[in-house]
Amino acid sequence: MKKIFILFLFLVGFVGWVSCGSENPSINTNVTAPTPEKKPKIMKYGYDLEDHQIVNKKIKRGDTFGSILETNGIDYPEVYNILQAIKNEVSVRRLVVGKRYSLLYSKDSIATPKAFVYEPEVDGYTVVQLRDSIYGKKVSKPIKTVLREGNGLIENSLYETMMNSGLNDQLTYYLADVYAWNIDFYRLFKGDRFKVIYTEKFVDDTISIGIDRIKAAIFEHAGKDFYAFEFQPDTLKGIVEYFDEKAKNLRRAFLKAPVKFGPITSRYNLKRKIAYYGNRIKPHRGTDFAAGVGTPILATANGVVVKSSYTKGNGNYVTIKHNNTYSTQYLHMKRRKVKVGEFVTQGQEIGWVGMTGYTSGPHVCYRFWKNGRQVDPFKQKLPEAEPISRELKLSYFDAITDLKTQLDCISFSPNSTYINSALALSESDTQ
Repeated sequence: MKKIFILFLFLVGFVGWVSCGSENPSINTNVTAPTPEKKPKIMKYGYDLEDHQIVNKKIKRGDTFGSILETNGIDYPEVYNILQAIKNEVSVRRLVVGKRYSLLYSKDSIATPKAFVYEPEVDGYTVVQLRDSIYGKKVSKPIKTVLREGNGLIENSLYETMMNSGLNDQLTYYLADVYAWNIDFYRLFKGDRFKVIYTEKFVDDTISIGIDRIKAAIFEHAGKDFYAFEFQPDTLKGIVEYFDEKAKNLRRAFLKAPVKFGPITSRYNLKRKIAYYGNRIKPHRGTDFAAGVGTPILATANGVVVKSSYTKGNGNYVTIKHNNTYSTQYLHMKRRKVKVGEFVTQGQEIGWVGMTGYTSGPHVCYRFWKNGRQVDPFKQKLPEAEPISRELKLSYFDAITDLKTQLDCISFSPNSTYINSALALSESDTQ
């Protein structure tokens, strides 16, 4: 009898446990089928490629926005309405031959294009929606700025070294700017070498759109080390300068040359003989820099334009007064870009190289006055640029400590060029 009673209690408890268990949220007797994962949308130009087809083409000679649309089934009255609708948003009147454009078609309606996309540059494009809701907009692609390191050994020219080292050839011009007052890049020696830390801008992860700036560099020239570190001594003016490891400004009061790249073809020479004049001595009181027609001519220092004119011998020329001691003059310009009374800054474009006046080829004749007398600028001890203030020196040394360590750790070996991909920065990080 006792065993029957115990069995009864066990059965009652089991039934109660099952009935309570049915209310327990942790036990689910209904099995739900898993929800299928949604495929991520593949977007291009702001359109879902699942619903659209893209046809890529290039602008041909004679193509216009209207002719392209008419060829693809959109009549002129409709083209006119589209142009009117977008005229305050984008302009598609000038299309460059060879540039890419795309037509987007809805997959459910292939007859006429839904959108026109024009890509004149790699860093952006113009979209024109042609139906439904007509609009036009310019789109800039996201820019990623990457910190990079490079090095090179000079065998011939700096440009060739950049190409052989796999570096962006734009670095040639950036390094030339940094060292414009210290190194003559037309007189480099075989065996000169450099290391550089710089930032480069990319779109679509792999397409370079140019060098951003040089952060630090060392150029070993003729057995001497030339360090350069970026620093902003005046945050209000926002001007970036380059200083060496001892906080000495690399810039001088005058640039070495009025063109970025142009070999000297004739120096200041008061005893120059010219065969054209029967080998008579005809003094040359300027320095000639050869450059292609249209090359920008730069003011070598800050100053005020006191002459911007034309004479039979000088051709188009500009004279700049820098202070009571120094003046400079630039001859044989194709065109002048500045007017009398205008204040110009060092490195500012003042005209373009040409062949006006007495000249046998395109060049700029650079003339230099000191205390009212024409002199050879390469034999003058020119004033240095303003140094870092005492108050900022400690900040400068703190700012360059890590950069100098990083720079010194880069090998001079030309085979060790690489991208420091771990230091990829967004555009906003480098402002």
